[in-house]
Amino acid sequence: MDQLVKCEANTAPLTPLTFLNRAATAYASRTSVIYKTTRFTWHQTYQRCRRLASSLSSLNITKNDVVSVLAPNVPAVYEMHFAVPMAGAILNTINTRLDAYNIATILRHSEAKLFFVDHQLVPLARDALNCLAKDPIKPPLVVLIDALDAPRGVRLSLGELEYEQLVLNGDSAYEPHVVEDEWDSIALNYTSGTTSAPKGVVYSHRGAYLSTLSILMQWEVGSYPVYLWSLPMFHCNGWTLTWGIAARGGTNVCIRGTSAGEMYRAIHDHGVSHMCCAPVLFNVLLEARPEERTPPLAFPVKVLTGGAPPPAPLLKKMERLGFHVMHAYGLTEATGVALVCEWWSGWNRLPEGEQARLKARQGISALCLAGVGVKDPTTMKSVPHDGQAVGEIVLRGSTVMKGYYKDPAATSLAFNGGWYHTGDAGVVHPDGYVEVTDRLKDVIISGGENISSVEVESVLYSHPMVAEASVVAMPHKHWGETPCAFVSLKKEEISVEMKIKEEDMISYCREKLPHFMIPRRVVFMGELPKINMKTQKFKLRELAKTLPPLKEEHEQQQQDLICSTSASHL
Repeated sequence: MDQLVKCEANTAPLTPLTFLNRAATAYASRTSVIYKTTRFTWHQTYQRCRRLASSLSSLNITKNDVVSVLAPNVPAVYEMHFAVPMAGAILNTINTRLDAYNIATILRHSEAKLFFVDHQLVPLARDALNCLAKDPIKPPLVVLIDALDAPRGVRLSLGELEYEQLVLNGDSAYEPHVVEDEWDSIALNYTSGTTSAPKGVVYSHRGAYLSTLSILMQWEVGSYPVYLWSLPMFHCNGWTLTWGIAARGGTNVCIRGTSAGEMYRAIHDHGVSHMCCAPVLFNVLLEARPEERTPPLAFPVKVLTGGAPPPAPLLKKMERLGFHVMHAYGLTEATGVALVCEWWSGWNRLPEGEQARLKARQGISALCLAGVGVKDPTTMKSVPHDGQAVGEIVLRGSTVMKGYYKDPAATSLAFNGGWYHTGDAGVVHPDGYVEVTDRLKDVIISGGENISSVEVESVLYSHPMVAEASVVAMPHKHWGETPCAFVSLKKEEISVEMKIKEEDMISYCREKLPHFMIPRRVVFMGELPKINMKTQKFKLRELAKTLPPLKEEHEQQQQDLICSTSASHL
């Protein structure tokens, strides 16, 4: 055994770039990308990526340089997932929902050398670049991504470079950068920055490769999937499916927006088989006008959802429409998916409601991780697998981020004790499946009782008139804090909103929850504030602090606690 050695024949650095090389050979004539009237094959996509990488090199983009992009799900962003690392550089996809200040913060912190901007986002990009005007660092070179189907000739007045021109001018025979160390960085993704400055999360080639294979296997993605880009590619590089669809020789259906009409039209026109989205898009699909979802789905569409725990009632409604939902849990720092709710065939015999409840759980470890635990954050001891004891979800493995860019202190804190600390509270059920109960910071402590906002939200979602619900803590002079619910009604119910009273919602919850968990206030909103498709609970918490004092007496609160027989959740 000691005579066996590593060599080029038996060892190669893991990188998702190999998926494109293989697709160009194994699936050369198959359709790789569909966008409006544009079609590319895998051979063409490979050639376009090589040409773009060649042009990047001619612009002196070299190893470890950061290339940023601000654009929706257009073919250019998909191609950059391969072309940028093919030039040895690091791809930074920027959240298009951020404001100019946060975009400028990302450009400044990443020291991006090149900045690709979609033609519709020019005003936002210009404002961000103006924020950098007084910086001592050199601003990035700007490249416009013009409309692929009908170029508009828009310019930023900061340069004349244009995406398609770079592709055209590049060398199709360009030899891509050779990845010699799989620990090299492939992507830089920034957290939302909703409560603090955005943090840069660095991915390795190895982590991206393993995460890609893991999700393909656990989601059971077969050959030639037709994948709808309803999930932004700036979300953890599309949960690594930017690289994964190439690995399976599938077709990427790119769309600029996620309106109900746009998604249903793409599903019908192109035979979409797979899509990903946050649960908030379920409401968009469910509330589509009859003409938007006509005819009914011809075959099931497999949906991978994550980003927030989907309430069981919402999952049940999606299944009835023909969307077969699998729930996953992940975060930017985990290179996407960390837990997958793998489905047991025996569960198909269970009642519909019980199936939805099981699907709402986050699941078991992704194959790419070495370990997932739910531990007491103080002692780091694992909690019992009883579905009751709550701890913090922690992760370890090659797909956990390399660390936070330029922030060793935050990296050290996140990796304390040899695990990545997610900040999410959860339980482990007897079958080993993990269920998120809340963000640790979102747990509501009322009179010594710990309340899961997720559990209260699930009950509110079961109300036939509710489209969205979010529950946060509001101050209470006797119990410290108490639940406050913010509710958005379905579109068809808005006209009768005045008929729905706060006490009606509270009474509905009273029938389904222990008394101490019942929201003491219910506030109706047109739409809940969001970023990254997630509700901004910190804004709702601030709003809850401004609400007038509760009318109920201290004695009623005390009686509710006495009546409750539910055990504490933490």
